[in-house]
Parts: sequence; structure tokens; C-alpha cells
Amino acid sequence: MFGYININQKIMTEENKNAYQAYYCGLCRRLKTNCGAKGQMLLNYDMTFLIVLLTGLYELSDEASEITCALHPTKRRTVWINEATDYAADMNLILAYHNLIDDWKDDKTYSKKAFAKILDKDYARIAEKYPRQVTAVEEYMRKTEEVESRGETNLDAVAGLSGEMLGEVFCWREDEWAEELRTLGFYMGKFIYIMDAYEDYDADLQKGAYNPLVPLLKESKEDMDTLIRLLLTSMMSECAKSFERLPILLHADILRNVLYSGVWSKYEFIQLKKRKAEEKAKKKTRK
Repeated sequence: MFGYININQKIMTEENKNAYQAYYCGLCRRLKTNCGAKGQMLLNYDMTFLIVLLTGLYELSDEASEITCALHPTKRRTVWINEATDYAADMNLILAYHNLIDDWKDDKTYSKKAFAKILDKDYARIAEKYPRQVTAVEEYMRKTEEVESRGETNLDAVAGLSGEMLGEVFCWREDEWAEELRTLGFYMGKFIYIMDAYEDYDADLQKGAYNPLVPLLKESKEDMDTLIRLLLTSMMSECAKSFERLPILLHADILRNVLYSGVWSKYEFIQLKKRKAEEKAKKKTRK
């Protein structure tokens, strides 16, 4: 479920790009500090959004530093780390761990299973520290396996499982902001699930793999893109409402960039791929 919470660099100021990159580098450093080099292999931009969100909401102070990164040895990198970085790094590992287990179950790729096994001790440490969040992720995996095995066709119910899980991940602390963060995470989780199902639709259809969009879209295939766009827009509208109800001033422009524009980058990429495939098919037909 990684790879859907992005920024739109084209409309972002240089200052905001640098800030987002500094938090991303901070997440990378924390994963390395907490889990070693293997932790850095789990790095993704999705949890950077969570860092910026929690930093803005709780107005956290950053510990700034300059480092030389092995991947970019010619340029020093600015690193910002705070309490939210530590939390996001732990959630990053928990989600990545289950992603590896899920891939192993789907494809029987032994390397994924072996990698997950290496993370067992780190997983246990985080489970003890954040039992509510880890239990929510484990319940999500169990329930998702159940609905897939019975071929559940209720898209809202299936996507809601992702929403419930991510809602608990977004809810860092049980305080006055807990329910709004849960709501934001809930609709973000549903958005991610639907986007993921949409991206995998053709491949799942060919393989005969479970995808709740297959029965739904078979009924009105010509309206597929319109239907998905409406569903995704509805989810992000609810995310935006929750965000705007939170008293966030710090990094608000970055967060709005993600919520109003960045999250649509994958959808636009999928659309581009579809157009290219259609053009290719037309050329073959002409021949």
C-alpha cells in the first residue's frame, strides 16, 4: 500500500521541497539508527507525509543536522528529526513488515519471507511500544485475508478495512486531535485501497486474482474511469475536510500540496499508461 501519498513538485516552492526532503532524510536516518541498514531499505515517502502532518499539528521542534548520504555523496543533505520522525519510522517498519508477509503469501517469494524474518526483533520492540497501532495493522491483515478468501464484493466494506487501520496509524496520541486524525487516516486509507485496486485491475483480471473492482466494473466498463475518479474524489474530499478542521499552520502549504494535488500523481500515471496502451492497440489493429 505504499507509493500513493506523494507531493507535486511542479507546484511546490523550493523552500517547501527542501523541507519535505529534510523530513524524508530524517526518516531515513531514524530507520537506520533503529534498525540498521535493513531499515533504510523500507524507506518511502508515504510516512514522510505523516511526519509533516504531526509536526505541523503538534508544532514540534526539529533537530537539524547536515550529513553526507551514501546515495548522494557529492552533496550534503539537510536532516530534520523530531518525535514524529521516531513514530513514523516505527509505523513504516510495521507496515513494511506486513507488506512483505503479504507479498510472500501472494507470490511465494522466499526473499520477502526471509527479509520479514530479519525484522522480527524490531517488530516485537515496536509492538510493545505501540500495541494499539500494531494490533490494528494485524487485525487489518487478518480481516483482509478473510474478505479476499470469500470474494467480498462490497467495495466500501473492503476499503473500509484499510481506512480503519490507517486511522489508527495516523492517531499518534489519544488526545483532543485523535478522532480528527483517525478520520483523516480513515479516508486516506480508503483512497489508497481503491487506487491500488484500480492500478492492479487489469493484472488481477488476467490472473483471476481477487480484486473488488472486477465485479463492480464489469457492469459498466465504459464508465470505469469516471466511477473511480468519483470514488477517489469523494475520499480525498473527506480527507481535506478533516485536515482543514485541524489547527495546522506550520507546513500547511506542504500538506495541502499533497492532499489537493500530490495524491493524484499515481492516478494520472495510470491514465497515461492506459492511453499509451490504447494507442498501441489501435496501431496494431490498423496493421
